[in-house]
Amino acid sequence: MSATLVVPTLIADQLRSVADLEAESGGVILASPVALDDGSMRLLAHTLVLVPDDAYTRRDWNGLEVTSAGFVPPLRKAEELGAVPIWMHTHPGHGSSVRPSPHDDIVDSKLRDLFTLRSGGDFYGALIVSLDDSGRELRFSAHIDDVHGQARVIDRMLIVGPRISLIETGTPQPDWQTSAAFDRNVRAFGGAVQRMLAHLNVAIVGCGGTGSSVAEQLVRLGVRRLTLLDPEDVSETNITRLYGSTAADIGTPKVKVLENYLSRIAPELQVDAVQGMVTRESLARRMSAADVIFGCTDDNAGRLVLSRLSTYLMVPVIDGGVLLSSGRDGTLSGIDGRVTLMYPGAACLVCRGRVDLQRAASESLTPDERVRRVDEGYAPGLGGAEPAVVAFTTAVAAAAVSELLNALIGYGPEPHPTEILLRLHDREVSTNVAKPQSGHYCDPSSGKIGRGVTVPFLEKTWPS
Repeated sequence: MSATLVVPTLIADQLRSVADLEAESGGVILASPVALDDGSMRLLAHTLVLVPDDAYTRRDWNGLEVTSAGFVPPLRKAEELGAVPIWMHTHPGHGSSVRPSPHDDIVDSKLRDLFTLRSGGDFYGALIVSLDDSGRELRFSAHIDDVHGQARVIDRMLIVGPRISLIETGTPQPDWQTSAAFDRNVRAFGGAVQRMLAHLNVAIVGCGGTGSSVAEQLVRLGVRRLTLLDPEDVSETNITRLYGSTAADIGTPKVKVLENYLSRIAPELQVDAVQGMVTRESLARRMSAADVIFGCTDDNAGRLVLSRLSTYLMVPVIDGGVLLSSGRDGTLSGIDGRVTLMYPGAACLVCRGRVDLQRAASESLTPDERVRRVDEGYAPGLGGAEPAVVAFTTAVAAAAVSELLNALIGYGPEPHPTEILLRLHDREVSTNVAKPQSGHYCDPSSGKIGRGVTVPFLEKTWPS
């Protein structure tokens, strides 16, 4: 089976820097392993330790030799964190091949047992990186072996941060992807971005007015791998906002209605339609396979889970919401939309004050327990249905999808804002950047970024 190496921007930049040197360079990447239900694996790269200059006994354009001081210290750290050690080295020169040489194969055979023994783990990984002909983009080849000699190819590298980049090895281009249907897209942002859209695994949590609009826009852009998650059936009030729904769909799960609709747009679409809530541990774990998550849920508990998923699983989350306010006379007075971006190193929704922790705790309770605690004054009651209008949910959905495009293309301002606020009633748009609160789980100093699968999952309490 295959594997994906998830790399935060900081480490990707370090890899580009050493790959641009004239002499070959080495180092050890520490990554948290995440096994997925389909048998594939994600490796969350959270640390890169480059070989110190004084640990090289030979280093030139076509090879290197390193003393044990160049890799033993990070192996101790790997044992402490339960991380997979990945031996990384470069092939210098723009456009250089990343295929392993016979000497690379010999080095692998020598390091495999040593790395697994010193790290106390079951896996050893090897990564070769170089730069393309332009000297800007990374190229790689990689594999991961277990202690039983079973090897699997790491065929995807997902770089996550303000920019998102997906690098794949040997992925064939399907016929539908080269059709004239995407000609206008390719004219706008090029074939490379179009290919990334086709190969990203995108999850949408919440498939109501905002989520269904996000889903349709993604599919029409060329996304072909979707996970849809929503607990509800279609009601009469959903028909005014739920894309693809009709009166005949009342009583049918929203995810099924949306799956059927999207599959008519793109018959080759791969959809995993799940009826349930991300606040259930088993379903939150299924989000581990996502390359990008759109948060379109309107509950605080769900947003709290998405915030933790973004940090622990290093998955970019684009969270959106709409708030409609009315004056005393019932006149619509406020139309506020929000799109917040979360990725390794960015502030989470809790640090931004976008999650009501008390209400999130109440929403996580079972219905009977919630009623009891509300009656006893230990939990806030849940609000009723909020007003919603298709024009405004669609506007926020378009802003959210635009942020994914910006992350792939890079047309936006520098530094990248991590939140967009839409005050539609005032015809105003503003942006901001927020830093994590010191010591919070999303703060790099906490050591939680890329921790992967913890016990308990995401280091939070889950309802039974």
